[in-house]
Amino acid sequence: MSAIPRQPLGDLLLETAREAGGTELPACAEALQRSAESQTSGIRALLDTGFVPENKFLGRLSARLGLPWHAENLPSIPAPLREKFPARIALRHHLLPFEEEGTGQLRVFTYDPFDLVARRVVSRTQPGPVLWAMAGRRQILEALRQGYGVGAETFDEILQGREDTSIDNDLKQETTVLDLDDSEASVVKFVNQIIREALQENATDIHVEPLENDLRIRYRIDGVLHEIPVPGRIKLLQASVISRLKIMADLDIAERRLPQDGRINLEFGGKPIDVRVAVIPSVTGESISLRLLGQQRFNFELLGLDPSDEQKVRSLLAMPNGIVLLTGPTGCGKSTTLYTFLSSLNTKERRIVTIEDPVEQKLEGVIQIAVKPEINLTFAGGLRSILRGDPNVVMVGEMRDFETAEIAIRAALTGHLVFSTLHTNDAIGGITRLLDMGIEPFLVASSVRAFLAQRLVRVLCPDCKAPGNYTPDYLRQIGFPARHSDTIRTAVGCEQCRQTGYRGRRALVEICTVSSRLQEMITSRQPGTALRPVAIAEGMVPLRQDGWRKVIAGSTTLEEVIRVTTADVDVQDE
Repeated sequence: MSAIPRQPLGDLLLETAREAGGTELPACAEALQRSAESQTSGIRALLDTGFVPENKFLGRLSARLGLPWHAENLPSIPAPLREKFPARIALRHHLLPFEEEGTGQLRVFTYDPFDLVARRVVSRTQPGPVLWAMAGRRQILEALRQGYGVGAETFDEILQGREDTSIDNDLKQETTVLDLDDSEASVVKFVNQIIREALQENATDIHVEPLENDLRIRYRIDGVLHEIPVPGRIKLLQASVISRLKIMADLDIAERRLPQDGRINLEFGGKPIDVRVAVIPSVTGESISLRLLGQQRFNFELLGLDPSDEQKVRSLLAMPNGIVLLTGPTGCGKSTTLYTFLSSLNTKERRIVTIEDPVEQKLEGVIQIAVKPEINLTFAGGLRSILRGDPNVVMVGEMRDFETAEIAIRAALTGHLVFSTLHTNDAIGGITRLLDMGIEPFLVASSVRAFLAQRLVRVLCPDCKAPGNYTPDYLRQIGFPARHSDTIRTAVGCEQCRQTGYRGRRALVEICTVSSRLQEMITSRQPGTALRPVAIAEGMVPLRQDGWRKVIAGSTTLEEVIRVTTADVDVQDE
């Protein structure tokens, strides 16, 4: 490495930050002062402020120090090099090894060239000369994650036998806080790292799936499963990882033949996290699914409804009685929408009671009941008790049978506002489903105010979306209004969105308000094929057409809308 300029390190970093376009320089100076007093990394402290453009700053710093700068994506780490350069060193000091082809020389990428401890460790463990270079912090961390896998440092320590004799004790530690340091026991720490990374990635589910010769871990992010990189010999820890998760969920670790359900209460970043755990026995071992439920806010802005749809919904919520039914498959966001409705109605003047299976989010001021079939607390039985408690608003998690639907309808007819869900493909399908349950048509027509079908599409990343290029024939084939072709955007992928091109999700909705004409048709048992054109003529926007509106607004892509909706027939070009 070239000679470091002869000036105090803090002054060098602050001057470089200024040249790189850093803001809030007094705050940056304070961060550097604190790092000097605590003898921690000044570069990390400076980058953590968020006031300095990372890559621009590090690139200028590398030029000052005479170190090579790598601005592109970093190369993958081949398996032989992972064996020579241990994960515990790479991950602890954020060092990425790369072996020059044909020369055998080792190049090590770092974003903190002043980490002398890391340099000494590398010089002791690597036999040959080391060439140092600099790269962006995010690029290094992502390359390490992809190369070594989540929790690789802990996994490496376990395999080295440092704590082999205490693994059984590790499993029994009742750790519920994920923001812990290196003092965590190995297996506990490894499992915590898996959950912690999922929360950092805003995943909604974690799936731990045993295969014949491997253990696969997948996160569901924005509704799509992503397989995460794991250490090469993670199969050796399969039993320990599954046992640890079962202990955290207060399940029977000796029972491996039957499915089990449990819950874990965690704390992450000072916020409570509720985790629903489902264990399923398979021929290759027990598979565990974890649903991560944080304490989130519920408001209409987060739903992302079109202004006209939001106005329709608010009109429905203002009604004194009746039923509003949400329809759609599992995972389409029905529960989130229902909680948003209840939150908007949650005032001191209203008594709101729900019965759910299970209670996914706790709402302050709302009486929430969890279904418990083992003690005969069913939707129908619970709903009867709720109605004796004089509620204004009732929410039933799902209408699964005739008895529950009949009680809910009679509750609506006697002055209650009722919300519930059905599993149907579209809004009109909700009418057919109730009739199939055995509900009389006149009861459906007189009690149900609206059916709302819903799907979730991923939202385009604002940092990397780009104009799309589609042929007129293709747009005509899928039914997209061709005159809006210049508004189409496509997913590209960048660091901010994990190279997926998407960040977050938004709801597509189809709102069928039960008008007087539809009431007459329902009472005369008209089929869904006859009801749908009438509903569209009266203002119902089909799911795919609502998706086109989101595409025109630049929120999502054609591919996302096509993925979650079916083609509409005889719908006019908007």
